[in-house]
Amino acid sequence: MYGAFKQHIERELQAMREAGVYKQERVIATPQGAEVGLATGGSLINLCANNYLGLAQDPRVKAAAHEGLERWGYGMASVRFICGTQSVHKELEGQLSQWLKMDDAILYPSCFDANGGLFETLLGSEDAVISDELNHASIIDGVRLCKAQRYRYKNNDMADLETQLQAAQAAGARFKLISTDGVFSMDGVIAELDKICDLAERYDALVHVDDSHATGIVGPHGRGSAEHSNCMHRIDVVTSTLGKALGGASGGFTAGKQAIVDLLRQRSRPYLFSNTVPPSIVAAAKKAVEIAAGGDQLRAKLADNMRFFRAGLTGAGFDLLAGEHPIIPVMLYDAKPAVKLAEELLARGVYVIALGYPVVPKGKARIRTQISAAHSREELERGVEAFAAAKKAI
Repeated sequence: MYGAFKQHIERELQAMREAGVYKQERVIATPQGAEVGLATGGSLINLCANNYLGLAQDPRVKAAAHEGLERWGYGMASVRFICGTQSVHKELEGQLSQWLKMDDAILYPSCFDANGGLFETLLGSEDAVISDELNHASIIDGVRLCKAQRYRYKNNDMADLETQLQAAQAAGARFKLISTDGVFSMDGVIAELDKICDLAERYDALVHVDDSHATGIVGPHGRGSAEHSNCMHRIDVVTSTLGKALGGASGGFTAGKQAIVDLLRQRSRPYLFSNTVPPSIVAAAKKAVEIAAGGDQLRAKLADNMRFFRAGLTGAGFDLLAGEHPIIPVMLYDAKPAVKLAEELLARGVYVIALGYPVVPKGKARIRTQISAAHSREELERGVEAFAAAKKAI
């Protein structure tokens, strides 16, 4: 049986290669940072990590991880409700909820798991989810797991969101939940949460935000997209990650109204049936949250780096998606030139990845650059120069 199946798979893989969307993994031989070394040799300016505040290599975070390992051990070998909860887990949950001004928070192995365990727990077949068309794959998969009726609205389009809310209301939905990314990861666009909340109040809907690309870096104090839109008190539930700005390791969380978090502890399957986040990561995340909460200078450096790099690429003639986030998409539209540009940049000491379908829509291939507060001005200047040279080469 495997012979015929193998041939089928090989045809699928070959089609990906021919379309220029086959993904190659590059092996890093150094710690994560503003510059990294590949196993094949050479040092590269890293413009494709989610290490927005530079905390993945921060000595304070590393020291907290070492201390956590010595004090709390390597792993819990258990789920939370059996014997997988230490006081350090509760401390991080309290720290997160206090910072984000939510009633409570609950840790997950990843934000993918947080989204995977959210919708099925909260909603039934009598309810409705109204989801942005560009939401992260974890939201899409989480919605698929629940029995609620599904409605999709055009990206950040308030008129279409209202149309879908009206459709859900006309269908007799018991409860309605609007779900959106706080920052859309492929575009760097920040959701218009104030307008979403206005519609939610008009149509008696709940609001969920996945703030994975916003927590720690968006908003005056890094509390995320809701703080940016001045509507923190109007959001019912937030999911986010510890794997990006908050240290870059692993782990995720859901923060929200007390009753929502209480129900998740009782019924959310990824929480109930997955091992606890390792205590060394929890200890390091506590330090990362502490740094991010008081990180106004880091966020100012990040914003300055972002503006400098965006201006440099624009001056070099690149087509960029507009935005105010350290995700800066360089649009090539066709996957093959995007792959070629990434290869040219690699040869010039810049680490980026070409993104094509199905990661982004067909005809929207790009190189997604991501800026860090850890980048020096000299590194960003070299990055701009490399982009200009690579553009001329192809």
